[in-house]
Amino acid sequence: MKKEAKKSIKKINKWLYWTPRILSILFLLFLAMFSLDVFGNGYTFWQTLVGLFMHNIPVFILAILLWISWKREIVGAITFILAGLLYIYLTIFRAQIPWYISLSWSLTIAGPALVIGILFYLNWIKRKKNKNLHKHL
Repeated sequence: MKKEAKKSIKKINKWLYWTPRILSILFLLFLAMFSLDVFGNGYTFWQTLVGLFMHNIPVFILAILLWISWKREIVGAITFILAGLLYIYLTIFRAQIPWYISLSWSLTIAGPALVIGILFYLNWIKRKKNKNLHKHL
């Protein structure tokens, strides 16, 4: 294999490794921003603290699963794809608006989660192929 081709493959592998991880962190920060609505509502310190905690439970769960996914990409793939699909499902069936509006609205949150899950899945496949290749050598 040519030197340029090997360099190109390494770049793609590096991109595929880091992209879902960085996007996951940005996605968690995006979700955490929604918890800031507890400020300025006249709550006491403890009420605000409880409100922040309650709003960020999904962020905490996803952060723990991201930590596990760092080395086990299949966990990230399943986690983020299921989180995206669950959000779509809950939005469509719980919102009091037509399903097509609800679907387009839910893709703001579910879309990035699905993309992250797919990227983790592609990384898992790549890693699995590399392990099988090394076994046969």
